[in-house]
Amino acid sequence: MNVKTANAIDSYVGARIRMRRQLLGMSQERLAEQIGVTFQQVQKYEKGINRIGASRLQRIAEVLHTSPSFFFEQENSEPLTLQGLDLSANMDPVAEFLRTKEGLVLNRAFLKIADSNIRETVIALVKAMAQAESRGLTSGASAADIILPLGE
Repeated sequence: MNVKTANAIDSYVGARIRMRRQLLGMSQERLAEQIGVTFQQVQKYEKGINRIGASRLQRIAEVLHTSPSFFFEQENSEPLTLQGLDLSANMDPVAEFLRTKEGLVLNRAFLKIADSNIRETVIALVKAMAQAESRGLTSGASAADIILPLGE
């Protein structure tokens, strides 16, 4: 029996499709319906088992409100190369975080905040909490113990 293995680039593109789909809160079934395939086919695309033709990738990009080039970008929006494409070892920490449940929930909630001042305050809070944790100040500390810098 000949077992099909995923190509590294097909796996990377599939992972980017999955990340974008999840970020938008879209199910595999909904994506499949909108691009005219079964949800099992979407699963195979996301795992990199089946390759995606150019016209199908264009349609996926339209449905996911992005450009086809998004699926080939590595960190810092560089074009995709085979060098260093080990997905597990060299994953961009932001992309890795977006693949988690917490990352998706946080990003969806943050995108719903329309007021830019509130968004900046949330960013400042998270930065202050991260700095406090890196200095070992969070053990037993409450939110009131973390001081937000003004104007940051």
